[in-house]
Amino acid sequence: MRIAVVEDDDGLGEALVDALTEVGHTPVRMRRGADALLGYHEMDVVLLDLGLPDMDGLEVLRKLRTLSSVPVVVLTARDDERSVVRALRGGADDYVVKPARLGELHARLEVAAHRRSAASEPMADRLTLGDVVVDLSGRAVEVDGRAVEVDGRAVALTTKEFDLLAHLVTRRGEAVSREQLMDAIWGDAYVAISRTLDVHMTALRSKLARPGAIVTIRGFGYRWDT
Repeated sequence: MRIAVVEDDDGLGEALVDALTEVGHTPVRMRRGADALLGYHEMDVVLLDLGLPDMDGLEVLRKLRTLSSVPVVVLTARDDERSVVRALRGGADDYVVKPARLGELHARLEVAAHRRSAASEPMADRLTLGDVVVDLSGRAVEVDGRAVEVDGRAVALTTKEFDLLAHLVTRRGEAVSREQLMDAIWGDAYVAISRTLDVHMTALRSKLARPGAIVTIRGFGYRWDT
């Protein structure tokens, strides 16, 4: 597994990297919460300290959970019940108090990753949502049995428009935050200009010509609702 080791203490961080490498994993050292938020995409699991120099680890966890379901195991010196409860309720898959026994930590990482993997169901390549059919592998859309049309002429969705559509329809009925969309489509929820999302969403809605299919959730994001 590729494991993000989010730990600011160099001695402990390097020891964790060495230990995880020895058992066949590929650990990637990250020293700040911002590093985790930018670099989690390629990770199979995140090992997260709470005492980070740029932001509290619980805040990192909260932001990460608006973007991804990547497994997160908290590794921290905080052993008070309040911190444990906040982390688990905030979306952590497990909570380990330092100093951790390496064998136990390794097992907990593998269990967290396996649990998330088992919970993920395979997605069909072709989704039918009312009279809208989305071919995910072929990157094509049909509305009412025909290719998307504007003023009677067939038009193609741009790459970003299709990516937006795919992200929403594969989460049908689920509220998707603006940050999650910007992170998934543009690669960085905290740098991407939100106006860019607005422009692409307006164009997508216009081409689909299905009012109410994409619902705006004020102050949060969007939901596919057909």
